[in-house]
Amino acid sequence: MRLLILLLSLLFASVADAAALPREVRQALKQADIPLSAVAVEVREVGARKPLISLNAERAMNPASTMKLLTTYAALDLLGPAYTWKTEAWIDGELKDGALQGDLVLKGYGDPKFTIEQFWLWLSELRARGLREIRGDLVLDRSYFELPPHDPAAFDSDPVRAYNVGPDALLLNFNTLRLRYLPDGDKLNVIVEPPLEGIRLDNRLTPQPASGCDGWDDGVIVQPGGDSVVLQGGYPGECGEREHNLSVMPHSRYVEAVFRSLWKELGGTLRGKQREGIASANARLFATHRSEPLSSVIRDINKFSNNVMARQLFLTLGANGNASIARSTQAVSEWLQKQRLDFPELVLENGAGLSRKERISAAHMMQLLQHAAAHPYSAELESSLPILGIDGSVKKRLKESSATGHAHLKTGTLEVVKTIAGYMRSQAGREWVVVFFINHPNAKRGQAAQDALIEWVQQRQ
Repeated sequence: MRLLILLLSLLFASVADAAALPREVRQALKQADIPLSAVAVEVREVGARKPLISLNAERAMNPASTMKLLTTYAALDLLGPAYTWKTEAWIDGELKDGALQGDLVLKGYGDPKFTIEQFWLWLSELRARGLREIRGDLVLDRSYFELPPHDPAAFDSDPVRAYNVGPDALLLNFNTLRLRYLPDGDKLNVIVEPPLEGIRLDNRLTPQPASGCDGWDDGVIVQPGGDSVVLQGGYPGECGEREHNLSVMPHSRYVEAVFRSLWKELGGTLRGKQREGIASANARLFATHRSEPLSSVIRDINKFSNNVMARQLFLTLGANGNASIARSTQAVSEWLQKQRLDFPELVLENGAGLSRKERISAAHMMQLLQHAAAHPYSAELESSLPILGIDGSVKKRLKESSATGHAHLKTGTLEVVKTIAGYMRSQAGREWVVVFFINHPNAKRGQAAQDALIEWVQQRQ
């Protein structure tokens, strides 16, 4: 009898929760063939103790890229918005009259955004400091991260996609190439940026008719192999100029190819080979590059959902000597305990949300965002989120809506996951936190339901 009463109470609670969802949201979910059991929703005014809407909020669900909210907020509190990463150049040998009789050692500490432009400026500084000829080797010290081997095909069997790039202590330019496709009549020119010394691009693409330009790159087949990249398949010329970023080689080979190209451009020479290692006890520090501050880095992570940058940041959280996934997971757990945030269902794999394993409940994502709203660095976190209808991953959503510009929302998308979480302001000027998770095979069709909830909250008095 007690079991029956418990089951009935749970059923009625579920019905009551479901009724709390706005009619437009329920209709959109029904049209997408997404059952209420596959969604978790919580809406609460900033600072309020009780939610306005709460449905399945205690259930552990895959948050996809909204997990970046946890990583970036923890980083702001633990590291501070002014935190920077360093990359060091050591000379291992005698430097005389511009010639180094020995090796140049580059040591990375996990900079998430060491771009080509920054690398070029830093190499220019090495030249200005008197280094011209390297008669030994280029030694890459990537030891700061203690990581298992990374398989870029493991997540979705698409290893060249930029989002599948693994973290690295000496990450350069996200380890990607930008391919620009330039149709010219019956020809198709392809420009590679940055230029890579010793890497050959074999362009075998042929023109093909376009059935639509949304999936313009579906017919482009990229086959990396050794020191060459082969492009095969077809390109729809009527789609005009397009570009995408791809990862086609291991980190160390990429750094070597970029270094050789830029060093040559700057008038320098490298006689030796590239190898991995560390500086000897006799080496001396020659120059140090400092990254952009954390407050700038988290904007790229959240606005553009950059996975490898998020993974670099997550590893930094556990860096005490050397960094590892286990140390970072422990660091986040200890930080949550210190903040009195008890998330027993939390599962972390990489802190980026590009994971089949990561889990958090909508209620605890809400609690995290409420906690962040009262933090001294709340403005830094909120400003890092995409502005609805304006920029980042929500640039094209609700552009003609009254909600445009009134919400800072982080999105998440995987094959069976569609999520949003963030802050918004209603017409009456009240501040709200919104969390909406969908875990279902039809998740991609759930955007209309999420948008309906956003508009409903924004129109509240």
